[in-house]
Amino acid sequence: MSIETISVIVLFISFFGLLAYGVPVAYSIGISTTLTLLMNIIFMPSVTTVAQRMTTGIDNFALLAIPFFILAGELMNRGGIATRLINFAKSLIGSLPGGLAYVNIISAMLFGAISGSAIAAASAIGSTLTDKMEKEGYPREFSAAVNISASTTGLLIPPSNVLIIFALASGGSASVAALFIAGYIPGILVGLAIMFMVYVFAKRKKLPNADRVSFKKLFHDFKNAALSLTLLIIVVGGIVAGIFTATEAAAIAVLYAVILGFVNKELKRADFKPILLKSAKTTAIVMFLIATSMAMSWLFSFEGIPQMLTATLVDSVSNPIIVFLLINLILLVVGTFMDMTPAVLIFTPIFLPVAIALGMHPVQFGMVIVLNLCIGVCTPPVGTLLFVGSGVAKVPVTKVIKPLLPLLAAMIVVLFLITYFEGISLWLPRFFGLIE
Repeated sequence: MSIETISVIVLFISFFGLLAYGVPVAYSIGISTTLTLLMNIIFMPSVTTVAQRMTTGIDNFALLAIPFFILAGELMNRGGIATRLINFAKSLIGSLPGGLAYVNIISAMLFGAISGSAIAAASAIGSTLTDKMEKEGYPREFSAAVNISASTTGLLIPPSNVLIIFALASGGSASVAALFIAGYIPGILVGLAIMFMVYVFAKRKKLPNADRVSFKKLFHDFKNAALSLTLLIIVVGGIVAGIFTATEAAAIAVLYAVILGFVNKELKRADFKPILLKSAKTTAIVMFLIATSMAMSWLFSFEGIPQMLTATLVDSVSNPIIVFLLINLILLVVGTFMDMTPAVLIFTPIFLPVAIALGMHPVQFGMVIVLNLCIGVCTPPVGTLLFVGSGVAKVPVTKVIKPLLPLLAAMIVVLFLITYFEGISLWLPRFFGLIE
């Protein structure tokens, strides 16, 4: 057995073994990477190499967008934006059967898209709507399931931190602007698929609907939400038009969120300290994950793992449909026990060369891997969004699983549509001339 094969075995056994033992993901990545390098070089160079790769991995201008978007999301969460979006969504579609469930979905899509955070959307929308839905006859666990699944749309609809991370992991083969534009149709499709399942549930359970509102009320709620919705136009429109980069757009989003918070009279000076502290902690966690994951990604290239896997899959399975199915199944399993950031950074270098070799565009693969991992954050044992959504709704996780399953099934249907029909992901970027 060659030293390269032994190194790969050590890498995966140590990584998954540490995860199974309960070691945090970032530490598991760093330790397993260092152990694997010890198979090739002596101790000091291996430790130095990991440290260097961690440092150079986060020395990237595009990554500056992440702390800015995290801060913007926290400011929006405190700035009363969620309530305004909920009121607008309720006026727009609350009169449909199961109207409040649709309101939950639309609000989560809008807030998730504006803040770029699924957890922020689940917290803000869930804490506001769950009690209201229960009072109108909706099962509490159903409300939590709808909130959890709908909040994932903010990871596809821009601005999205995870799409920025994928752009970094892809080695420049997919631009942030192209990924941002590509995310709209898949994100909206996921929302529509969840709405369809809610419609079926609402008809079967005869869920209530609100009275139809007047045009005056609809216009009033739209006017209150308009400034919040304008942020999407400013950020994404500015990036696509080439006015500013994603990083500059993130800084503008922070400034806009501060101004909007004061205009809405929801943000006070005393709020800044906890907002900045929470944003700094979240940024530190994300950046440490990125740093260790980039070291492991370099190790993959050093050991030739992506090339080895590409050659094996292409030679052994000639049918691209089967290969893409296998990749999806692997990513769905990975998503159940690994958080999105390290999963994107670790598995993009492994599977992207395979996808490209079989004719899939890098932007399309970005949508595929992100939606796979969106499903993963909704599932145990490490589904962060599942635990946040259940905690906000004050419902045991075990009770949320049953109503969540049909919604996840709808998301999986969209996943396979995105996998096998490239136009869903690539039509908008091609229309705007961002890809060929």
